[in-house]
Amino acid sequence: MLLETLKQIGLHEKEAKIYLACLELGEAGIKDIASKSGIKRTTIYEIIDDMINVGYFKVTSRGKRKYYVAIDPQELKILIRKKEALLNNILPQLSAMSNVSDVKPKVWFYQGKDGILHAYEDSLNYPGIEVVGWACGEVVKMFDEDEIEKYIRTRIRKKILQTMIMPNDEDTARFTKNDSHQLRRTKLVEADTYPFKIEINIYANRVGIFSIRDKMAVIMESEQIASAMRMIFQMCWKGIR
Repeated sequence: MLLETLKQIGLHEKEAKIYLACLELGEAGIKDIASKSGIKRTTIYEIIDDMINVGYFKVTSRGKRKYYVAIDPQELKILIRKKEALLNNILPQLSAMSNVSDVKPKVWFYQGKDGILHAYEDSLNYPGIEVVGWACGEVVKMFDEDEIEKYIRTRIRKKILQTMIMPNDEDTARFTKNDSHQLRRTKLVEADTYPFKIEINIYANRVGIFSIRDKMAVIMESEQIASAMRMIFQMCWKGIR
């Protein structure tokens, strides 16, 4: 219940788990937070600095070690009110921008591992709609095994066929061998000739672009862009023997 509520007010799942763990522990180091939250230390290091900048944590140092303290729940309430006030200040500008043109594509930007995962899971909101595109092994390296398995299970349950073009390398080999069991079609191209390092997913009226090395993702919502990208993909797919 607490976890879901924190997610609803803007925290990602792992951020919420880290906050709750630290709230219970009081002052704690990364090792203790990892043990309490069940999240890997390396992942916490990636997330917690951003949470400090936003204001969810205070940090103290003793010697070479850092200790983290979650803000009091009452301060959390104040923090949310500040965000609401900031949003209210720019609402007129945002409204003006949205009325400039009805035909402008909508664009969303995501950063960090959790942001990329959130963007990647967007295609799961369209049951029965095929996802086509270009993929690489970089995504496999970034996500935990359980995160990958959860995505695949959900995609299969929602009958979302995945049709991908991928470079033929070690990272993609273990995925393609399970194509028939995981509702996926794959064609491989020479990795030396086409060493692409990003992933592009096309589904419904959306195009998602994922750059793992840059730790960012972009989703564009435009019928024209999605249709054009889908035609380009079909030309590539038919050209691969």
